[in-house]
Amino acid sequence: MSNVRLNWVAILIAAIASFLFEALWFSVFMSEWLAGIGRTREWLMSSGMSPALQYAVAILCAVIAATVLSICIQGSGEHSARRGILVGALVWVGFVATSWATEYIFEVRTLKIYAVNAGFWLFDLMLMGAIVGAWKKKPEPARKQSED
Repeated sequence: MSNVRLNWVAILIAAIASFLFEALWFSVFMSEWLAGIGRTREWLMSSGMSPALQYAVAILCAVIAATVLSICIQGSGEHSARRGILVGALVWVGFVATSWATEYIFEVRTLKIYAVNAGFWLFDLMLMGAIVGAWKKKPEPARKQSED
């Protein structure tokens, strides 16, 4: 793990892409999502929650997820977009799909809301993985050899 080098530009680009993808995903699936959580658009608009706080938490979580993906990608072998997509999908299967399935089955939630929520994370983790995976590690600085 000492070879891990975080490329903050790639991580921030992946986080921004994630944030924009999330906005698109939940705009497309707004009706299904609201029905699945038992809320209405009116409730959402009058909840009293600060949109600035919601967006700040979303971007912070995306930065954390992209950072962890970068570490996992680098620790798993070749640094590439393909590897990033694979690692994103494996992280989803191992942690998101399984933990949400366990939670949703005991909460007696529908398969539809599971597909909306967990489906977002599958595509989002693969998107972020592709971005941080495609961004090659910075080359090590050349060291001058001392003359003997």
